[in-house]
Amino acid sequence: MAKGLPKSFKKALWVYHCNSGSCNGCDIEIIAALCPRYDVERFGIKLVGSPRHADVLLVTGPVTRQMADKVKRIYEQMPDPKAVICIGNCGNTGDVFYESYNLVGPVNKILPVDVHAIGCPPRPEAIIYAVAQAWVKLETLEA
Repeated sequence: MAKGLPKSFKKALWVYHCNSGSCNGCDIEIIAALCPRYDVERFGIKLVGSPRHADVLLVTGPVTRQMADKVKRIYEQMPDPKAVICIGNCGNTGDVFYESYNLVGPVNKILPVDVHAIGCPPRPEAIIYAVAQAWVKLETLEA
């Protein structure tokens, strides 16, 4: 369990996913976390189709030039309080895409990242743990 994780939460956590230029490995692991084996919906974590309904933004991949303004717009559309989780090594450091001509940088140069899920790609357990850490952050902001 995450440090300071309460036994129950006051509300469900709605998550919006944005691919900012990844190879889709991290996206597949996010979907794996939603499938019956891990079934994060039983914990109240739900993937939503609009950033206007989301509490958490999952960003995968390094930010490309074409996606920089779109990622910022998605973040601005989210209601407060909100959290950003950067999924995978590429979004955190650039990894194999480091110093590519088409990148503006890792996600934390574009958005304020609250939690990092490390791995290439990170396992569903790591993604679930990162979401739980973001949940704790949001619970403390609302208190």
